[in-house]
Amino acid sequence: MASVLATVGEEDHMAAAPNGAAPIVLAAAATGLVNFIERQHGDVDSIFGNSGIAPDMAGAPTLKVKLSAYCRLFEESARRMKAPNFGLWFGQQFQPRDLGMWGYAAVCSPTLGAALDNLVRLFHYHQESSAMQLRRGKDGLIRLEYQIYSAEIVERRQDAELSLGMFVNVLRECCGVKWAPVEVHFEHPRPEAWKQHEEAFDAPVYFSQPTNALLFRPDLLDRAMPGRDLKLLTMMQTCLESLGSHRSGDEGLADRVKTAIRVDLPNGYPSLEKIAHELRVTPAAIQRELSEQGMTYKEAVEQMRRSLAQMYLDQRRLPLTEIALLLGYSELSAFTRAFTRWTGISPRAYRRGRLQHGVDQA
Repeated sequence: MASVLATVGEEDHMAAAPNGAAPIVLAAAATGLVNFIERQHGDVDSIFGNSGIAPDMAGAPTLKVKLSAYCRLFEESARRMKAPNFGLWFGQQFQPRDLGMWGYAAVCSPTLGAALDNLVRLFHYHQESSAMQLRRGKDGLIRLEYQIYSAEIVERRQDAELSLGMFVNVLRECCGVKWAPVEVHFEHPRPEAWKQHEEAFDAPVYFSQPTNALLFRPDLLDRAMPGRDLKLLTMMQTCLESLGSHRSGDEGLADRVKTAIRVDLPNGYPSLEKIAHELRVTPAAIQRELSEQGMTYKEAVEQMRRSLAQMYLDQRRLPLTEIALLLGYSELSAFTRAFTRWTGISPRAYRRGRLQHGVDQA
């Protein structure tokens, strides 16, 4: 349990893409997607074609694809198949071994705690510009947290839902198929068919949270994994490390800033000082990093607000007043003025135009 307890702390494991490079994810994360789409009578070629990924790439254990394209693949599946909870149900049927080397490293571990420890520790070989963390919350529960840091990937609800489904199946590998977490948290707003989420996880599900997370009791960490195999574990670790996708350094501060802004917006306009305190860096460091990208801190906040506003407006279930609050505005009129300044039309007119063209992500 020593390594597990070391991981259950405040440190997160984030993989940063090198400067100028698009973050990647191993294609194993899309194992079985083609068959899953076909079983639901979806147009595989159209969905993959509009996502920039070839169908035969899905599931390749060592092939790397752009994380943005991977997320777009599931958002596109949900839209084109008119299945808003597509990612939720794909994740529920996804088995740990389908994750390839990363998944095998988990199921071959001696205990559940070690399995989750290995998931977190090896995560940076599997996916970049993202973070996983295993820590103990103030309520005594263990939190397995996951979040994409890449600010350019705005639409990522499907990825969050399928990822937590994948992770819950790692715990069910040890605790049985009927095991359920104490709580499930998602960073995106509550969708229309949210009761399906509680059905899928058999647990209370909370939305608009700071990060995506599974919460469970700490006594589970000592349970033995039924498929433990230390020789295979060592082999999987070595193979993952040979891919060499982990890069250390200070890359990714700008994305971390933008992600922190996104998380804090529902609490009002996040000050530079507040974000700097949360990230444990100086305000000057943030300003310097953003300046290298040709923007000020204020412009970074506005950019995030605009990107999120357009995504939220595509969800007709979300009232305009709630969207304003999610974006950190104290009242709808302030949001309306800002959106009109960005686009030349009001939020109401924008939504009406999008719905007329058949865009709906309820």
